[in-house]
Amino acid sequence: MKVLKFGGTSVGSAQRIKNVASIISDREEKIVVLSAMSGTTNSLIEISECFRKKNPEKANTILTSLEQSYVNHIEELYKSDFYKEKAMQYTLERFQYVWSFSNMPFSVFDEKEILAQGELISTFLMTCYLEEQGIKAVLLPALNFMRITTDNEPDMEYISSHLKKLLSQYKDTNLYITQGFICRNAYGSVDNLERGGSDYTASLIGAAIKAEEIQIWTDIDGMHNNDPRFVDDTAPVRQLNFDEAAKLAHFGAKILHPTCILPAKENNIPVRLLNALQPSASGTLISNTAEKGAIKAVAAKDGITYIKIKSLHTIPTPHFLSIVFDTFYNYNTPVDMVTTSDIGVSVTIDNDKHIDEIVNELKQYATIVVEKNMVIICVVGDLEWQNVGFEARIINALKDIPVRMISYGGSNSNVSLVMKKEDKVHALKALSEHLFSVSTKNRLSSVS
Repeated sequence: MKVLKFGGTSVGSAQRIKNVASIISDREEKIVVLSAMSGTTNSLIEISECFRKKNPEKANTILTSLEQSYVNHIEELYKSDFYKEKAMQYTLERFQYVWSFSNMPFSVFDEKEILAQGELISTFLMTCYLEEQGIKAVLLPALNFMRITTDNEPDMEYISSHLKKLLSQYKDTNLYITQGFICRNAYGSVDNLERGGSDYTASLIGAAIKAEEIQIWTDIDGMHNNDPRFVDDTAPVRQLNFDEAAKLAHFGAKILHPTCILPAKENNIPVRLLNALQPSASGTLISNTAEKGAIKAVAAKDGITYIKIKSLHTIPTPHFLSIVFDTFYNYNTPVDMVTTSDIGVSVTIDNDKHIDEIVNELKQYATIVVEKNMVIICVVGDLEWQNVGFEARIINALKDIPVRMISYGGSNSNVSLVMKKEDKVHALKALSEHLFSVSTKNRLSSVS
């Protein structure tokens, strides 16, 4: 059995729902995970914020607009009045449920109930459309099997046992539809796997049933070797190993959520990234297989804060380093990159919420320089030290760009560089020219 996940843009209109239906309507056994239609979750977040701020008038405006967009989608999606009425009734019931929170004290748990409605609607619309087309499909409510623990981690034993029990009730079915993102917590309340969680849902389901393959369908043909928003002539990377894909996802490749990788990796289940708008495209295959001696891709992570911490030598170096990292830990601020010297340490973070408190505590031991609006450029591939010259090619590509910090050696799969945000596009283009262009490849092959 395969697990196929389709994101919000893939089911973002009536025509795109029809496209997805045509992709999943073969005879292969599969579980299909759907996100909410694009824009829905953002609207539901806005409505929740209005309820929190006791602004029902604005919430009503947003909800009315959202309802109207769904009325239009439903009118276009179905041919028969029966299915139009069935889909309309369910959708309006969901929105009426959202509105029921408008006149009561509002909590974070209420918001999670509201956010769940997008996935509930999209899966119902898809199942109705398949039924109208004469295609047998079973709707599996994710809230009946997807659960997290008190530590907000997936309860894999619960997920596996309850999902298998549900599947056993429909042994003559090849096609199952379920919701991404949403789940229940350890106390039985509706919760979610955070933004991007539909990828995670697909991976957790794949791990629970030991799937043959997990497919993540988006609106781009696989993970590209650079960011196509800024660089021309990027190309899909046909094969990545899990470590390479995880690095690219963490450092800015938007096509894949970072948390999606681990369950698939641990269970040795290949993940294939495919394009719902071009189903015949090869996409990207992610597995435990590594391609030796190759630079695969470049990604960029925005919103980085660079912190240089230079010791005042008031305490021994080992104690100084311990205090530095304990301080970041105490303020629940993960560190992305680290470089050290005999007099200090430089780090990067992507959440500067507690930067003032951190600086305040550390300034008794060090002089501190903070630079915001930085970016991390990450080059990913098989970059083990035996592959002579890779780091030189990377540095040479950036010879005209000021680089604040370099991390190499902490991982065999990436080199990371910190620079100012205004140099990001220049750096991405330069790296593409030096690492991936046809002329560069021809020159390197002729030298070898």
